[in-house]
Amino acid sequence: MRKSYSGEFKAKVVLEILKEEKTISQIASEYGIHPNQLLKWKKRQ
Repeated sequence: MRKSYSGEFKAKVVLEILKEEKTISQIASEYGIHPNQLLKWKKRQ
């Protein structure tokens, strides 16, 4: 079964990416999400 994430959670993570304080890989490992998934969310925002 796939995990689903709320829009609020995705927005929070994307904002963290946009701050550029951490790398995509660091953020991905913190949240347990694949880096490619984070990049897809970033493109949609």
